[in-house]
Amino acid sequence: MKQITLLCGFLLSVSVLFPQDYNYKFRLTLKDKGQTFCTTDKPEEFLSLKAIERRQKQGLAIDASDLPISPEYLKAIEEAGGVIVAKSKWMNTVVVHCGDSMLAGKYRELPFVSDVLFVWKGESKSKAKTDSIVNYPAEETIAFGNYYSKSGANIRLNNGQVLHDAGFKGKGMDIAVIDAGFSHLQQIEMLDNLDIKGYKGFVYENGDLFDSASQHGLNVLSCIGTNKPMQFVGTAPEAGFWLLGSEDTRSEFPVEEDYWTAAIEFADSVGVDVVNTSLGYNNFDKPAKSHTHKDLDGKTAFISLAADKAVRKGMLVVTSAGNSGYSEWEKITPPADAVDVLTVGAIDKDSTIVGFSSRGLTADLRIKPDVMALGLNSAVIDDHGLVRFKAGTSFSAPIMCGMVTCLWQAFPALTNKEIVNIVRKSSDRFDVPDHEYGYGLPDMGKAMSMAQSLMEEKGKIANRIEALSNKKEK
Repeated sequence: MKQITLLCGFLLSVSVLFPQDYNYKFRLTLKDKGQTFCTTDKPEEFLSLKAIERRQKQGLAIDASDLPISPEYLKAIEEAGGVIVAKSKWMNTVVVHCGDSMLAGKYRELPFVSDVLFVWKGESKSKAKTDSIVNYPAEETIAFGNYYSKSGANIRLNNGQVLHDAGFKGKGMDIAVIDAGFSHLQQIEMLDNLDIKGYKGFVYENGDLFDSASQHGLNVLSCIGTNKPMQFVGTAPEAGFWLLGSEDTRSEFPVEEDYWTAAIEFADSVGVDVVNTSLGYNNFDKPAKSHTHKDLDGKTAFISLAADKAVRKGMLVVTSAGNSGYSEWEKITPPADAVDVLTVGAIDKDSTIVGFSSRGLTADLRIKPDVMALGLNSAVIDDHGLVRFKAGTSFSAPIMCGMVTCLWQAFPALTNKEIVNIVRKSSDRFDVPDHEYGYGLPDMGKAMSMAQSLMEEKGKIANRIEALSNKKEK
């Protein structure tokens, strides 16, 4: 594994004073990006070749939103006080960590800053490192003749095995898993043959993804990438993976939406094809303002706007619906409300919805969740290398993510939005969607047939256009 960093690339009201024994983070929204040396004519200065090719393949332009924020702006912000801990070129924002809440006023005085929002408070504490390195050898019994073994239900419920049978297991596709910790990943034999392209932590003072108290990201990753035939096989076992940490398990504040946005922008820059995120945000620690049901319109939550932007950059974004079905909130949680992301709810092995699975509709009455996958007794690998069965849309999303990745591998000429629409249309409730199941359970065999038909239709259209063009030339 290697860690890679690409180059170039309040307001509660200021009158509210916070106790000064805390540290704070503020999100600065900028009026513009200022002067930058990068230009859209030379995208190779801030995007990888793979990212550029992904845009070109889908006919997507590289525009001003791809350009980095002016270094002079960043310098002026730091000179005002504090440390920059996150920034977004898509959203024109910078997050600053500081020890004095009164600095919000100084940030507001900067001529290029249009707004300052409180996004975090707490004590600055780095997680203590551990010295011991323990290896976790595979202890799962080999089930001869049973290719998927204990992970079979994960994929068969959506007929995903037909993709694998046809030779599509994610090879050549890169998936970013934006999550919390990947505890002990490097010591787990069951996961020792994953194709890890790189990793990066985005949480300030808590960036070690592997020496972490959280195994959530590890569990999620295992649903997709495990490749141990006759023991456990994920839904895209030959894909490449970027592991990106954005979840701060120590508290729940809006700054995590900024970390997530920084992570997905990084994923874009290195050329990721598909993103899985089993995270969602609605209720924040006080005094931060929580989201309301009215915010679920795909245009309000910071993280949902970033997810929508990622789709417009050509990535296919898969997100969990959330586990609020039993709670007073009940609804999906951002970024699950973003328009073109594939939002996945949870069902049991009998194909009925699990009670905790978050419901739709969105505030603007769109169908969400989009589709369903196994989210109760989902097979995962835990941080001791053992197969466990867990519950949550956190696992239905990556299970579906792997299958969607394989489908796109099979039909690379289709766009991200075309793949998402096909998956929706292949679902068993497409003609009668509702706020619980969305469009229902996708059938990957049916999706493959629909994708083939779309490819043939696009080919016919292209031939007609070419024929007309040749006729005009004559």
